Amino acid sequence: MRIKTLANCLALVGVLAASTITPTASATTGRWTGTWSTAAQSPLAETWQGKNWSLDGFADESVRQVVRISAGGSKVRIRLSNRYGSTALRLAGATIARAGAGAAIVPGTVRPLTFGGTRSTTVPAGQDTVSDPTHLRANALDRLTITLYFATPTGPSTFHEAAAATTYRAAGDHRFDSEGGAFTDNSHSWYYLTGVDVSGGRARSAVIAFGDSITDGVSATKDADNRYPDQLAERLAAAGQPIGVLNSGIAGNRVLEDTDCCGESALSRFARDLGDHPEARTVIVMQGLNDLGFDPDVTSAQLIEAHRELIRAAHQHGRRIIGGTLTPMKGSMLDSPRGETVRDEVNRWIRDSAEYDAVVDFDAVLTDPADPDTLRAEYDAGDALHPNDAGFQAMAAAIDLADL
Repeated sequence: MRIKTLANCLALVGVLAASTITPTASATTGRWTGTWSTAAQSPLAETWQGKNWSLDGFADESVRQVVRISAGGSKVRIRLSNRYGSTALRLAGATIARAGAGAAIVPGTVRPLTFGGTRSTTVPAGQDTVSDPTHLRANALDRLTITLYFATPTGPSTFHEAAAATTYRAAGDHRFDSEGGAFTDNSHSWYYLTGVDVSGGRARSAVIAFGDSITDGVSATKDADNRYPDQLAERLAAAGQPIGVLNSGIAGNRVLEDTDCCGESALSRFARDLGDHPEARTVIVMQGLNDLGFDPDVTSAQLIEAHRELIRAAHQHGRRIIGGTLTPMKGSMLDSPRGETVRDEVNRWIRDSAEYDAVVDFDAVLTDPADPDTLRAEYDAGDALHPNDAGFQAMAAAIDLADL
């Protein structure tokens, strides 16, 4: 396992292996649809967002994480990952409940989670697991709280760095606490938790949003669930379309190169992320800005060929794939005259080649009409690169629901 440092993370803020699932009783029972997800990353030291808990891990501690689901059902299960762990992960126990305010949960809704019929489980290094089915009625856009208790030291943890949400930590076992008073420490990341699935509802399919920090939603209002995939989920719920929306964005992620702090490249992780969610019939890809900003030699031909590889991989997995144009970056930390030329060339190919099954023109939605390379002021989170909540809403509104 590589330990990351602040020095090699700060420079990369901008924007086909198979996953191994540890078998449990739930792995082959019922029809499941992903309703929430995040992409796993290897442990990091301090980053541009500050310190996190991934290097130290946990010992005799409870970790409480709040997520908003996109589709409902009568049963739930969670996904945990030890993909980047160097030793076996020993989970002493876990619960799920309806979320209250902050670290609190709604009294009377907490349910213990089991794994192969037992409340504890061990996840080998490099592997993932899913819990058994748990009866908990959940509707689209409900907020759920998952609490994990680690009795013994975990070592460095698989996590997701930029959650745009608050995670809570308490000393000791507080899985069943309704009040949040014991959870006196908080973090901006998610730990081990990579997914929530539902069954027993109307949802039968999902869409994966794949990309970098713009998909990840690093500039969205914290704890408000305003990333563009969240707002797409709101549109689908309002339209009565029971489709799960799964976020596979990683801040700083590149198409062509793996990086220490920002995950495996799109080419490296794409097929695995699709394989984790066989129920997802569509994937939306919007990625390439970090390649333009941090690789002065990257060409449009390289990026276009990489996007073609993603298209081929999606079709090999029987998925529909939608290409999102690359959004404005003039005046941002990624900007350069050459990068703008390459971005325009890649966008022209996305729009005109007809190689993607469909196109969503995020660039056209977010660009300033007076300067086509610049992010509109009303959509700018403040760095001339990342959209604010209104910009994410505009991105979600640009997606044709019929394409999903």
